[in-house]
Amino acid sequence: MYQKRNLKITVAAACRDHQQSLPPASLYTDYMVRELRSLPVERLKLLVFDLDGTLIDSAQDLCNSVNATLIRFGRAPLVDATIAGMIGDGAMMLIRRAFAGPNGEPADEDLLIKAHVWFLDYYREHKLDFTYAYEGVLEALAALRALHDLPGSTARAMAVLTNKPVRPARDICAALGLAPYFLSIYGGNSFLTKKPDPEGLLALMAEAGAQPDETVMIGDSKVDVLTARNAGAWSIGCTFGLAPETLTTTQPDVMVDSPADWPDALSSAKTR
Repeated sequence: MYQKRNLKITVAAACRDHQQSLPPASLYTDYMVRELRSLPVERLKLLVFDLDGTLIDSAQDLCNSVNATLIRFGRAPLVDATIAGMIGDGAMMLIRRAFAGPNGEPADEDLLIKAHVWFLDYYREHKLDFTYAYEGVLEALAALRALHDLPGSTARAMAVLTNKPVRPARDICAALGLAPYFLSIYGGNSFLTKKPDPEGLLALMAEAGAQPDETVMIGDSKVDVLTARNAGAWSIGCTFGLAPETLTTTQPDVMVDSPADWPDALSSAKTR
């Protein structure tokens, strides 16, 4: 029986048992970690994090870069909220969505290729204008690393798997002090496929010597949940990110409301 600190868990489980979506995070108060399935935390060997919307808030720089690209190619800029809803499936898909007409008709492919190249060049120069690590991320990563040193704990590796191009992903992680925590940082162009295809996650498992049931994917959208499912791994959804609304229909095994909750969700000493 869960005590008050984790009462949300019973709410999530009830929704699952009745094949209902989780209530919006705004309906919860004072509870931070909700489990639909209990993670085998004592066996986990690999923690894989999404980047945008999970470790960092990069929305403003991405929105600014998309609008700069639209203006450069004679298109009207979009409101930030509209662009933010397009993030998560890689740079080319972001540009494709931004350049789609009012009825979603696709833009000319040659134009999209040129716009994509221009966008990447612009974003590389402006990727850190406003981007920052979410409050509590560095402390949470340090706490997760410290969990490895507890008696009886399984040695764990941590990594990043994002659909953002790998070069700006690694540069951002280095600039914000995130890089030292990770075994590897892979981007949307590191493999032939992008999330939710499991190729990148399976590659990280091979590097870390971890099996699917020893691996958890942590992210803010259904893309990350589906990536975990496609690889046979576990998933943690973050409601503070860029696309948490997608977690109500594609539900992770665990949901958290803050990076500060990662150590609790991944510790065998959780309140039960």
